[in-house]
Amino acid sequence: MSDDSIGLTPLHDVSAADAAAWHRVVAASMTHDLPAVPPPGPEQIHAQLTQPSLNSRRLAWLATGPDDDGGGPVGVAGLRLFTSPGRDHLAELELHVDPAHRRLGTGSLLLSAVVAACRAENRRSLIVETAADSPGQAFCEQRKFRQVLALDHLLLRLGELDEDAVRHIAHTADAEHPGYRLTGWTGTVPEDLATAFAAAKNAMNDMPVGDLDYGTEHWDAERVRTMAQVVADRGDTLLTLAAVHDDGTMAGYTEIVLPQGVPLRAQQYDTAVVPAHRGHGLGLWLKTAMVHRLRAGYPGVIEIVTDNAEDNVHMLAVNHRLGFRSFRRTREFQLDVSAG
Repeated sequence: MSDDSIGLTPLHDVSAADAAAWHRVVAASMTHDLPAVPPPGPEQIHAQLTQPSLNSRRLAWLATGPDDDGGGPVGVAGLRLFTSPGRDHLAELELHVDPAHRRLGTGSLLLSAVVAACRAENRRSLIVETAADSPGQAFCEQRKFRQVLALDHLLLRLGELDEDAVRHIAHTADAEHPGYRLTGWTGTVPEDLATAFAAAKNAMNDMPVGDLDYGTEHWDAERVRTMAQVVADRGDTLLTLAAVHDDGTMAGYTEIVLPQGVPLRAQQYDTAVVPAHRGHGLGLWLKTAMVHRLRAGYPGVIEIVTDNAEDNVHMLAVNHRLGFRSFRRTREFQLDVSAG
């Protein structure tokens, strides 16, 4: 099979059959390349392809083999086009090829379609994440992508936590935070905290991003409400804990998502502490409290996954103290698509 025998179909109104085909490719690709990472379920894939995303829109392509080989799905490419000011120069790629159909030009064909779409949409940077030392990394390196960020992925197994150690961390954290209180919610932030939460979200703009042309994000009350609705619409559960200062300022927060269809594994989203409140151990306090919240309210969750830039030494230290351990590494690559 060569690339001239591969069919490439842009997906506009994604059907259930399209989503099922996409899932088959992603599941085969991830099972081969990332055996330690459960692939998303069919419901997650369908939601990803059909539900609106926050401050972005998506393009998608499905590659199929020739009719004499069954004409089934062999590759997929998804392109997220960011639309908010400060990030509207950026596009993010997800690309998978079924391992049984690799080295036949499918990935290159999909990438060509993606790059053409980026240029048509006036994007200058295309980013993609791939497992370290994987076929995906080799694919990027061969096609003039530049490595811009190294990520360490960590796993916390809740059933293996040392109870005495967790109680000691929690007790110490509580004792060291006069002037702050913890509050939490599920889903959308309470109305009286929305503005303060948006201000705290803007603290993520100084997180380490290496050489990534990531841009900046601006959060306001409406945007944090929209973000929570996007998570709910795709069937996931968003949990948030925040540290609030006596003056009403939200000093920091941490977010966990419980993905639909993957009830055992929680996904860490943002953890951030506002610059004026750093140096007081709030990050450890918040993350420890979230572990207690999960264990008390969601006993079916047995592990939490997160990732940190390898040069984010502070958050890595916090996670290691809690008991997170590295289990894989990924690399962010970036392609300058403004060059013809």
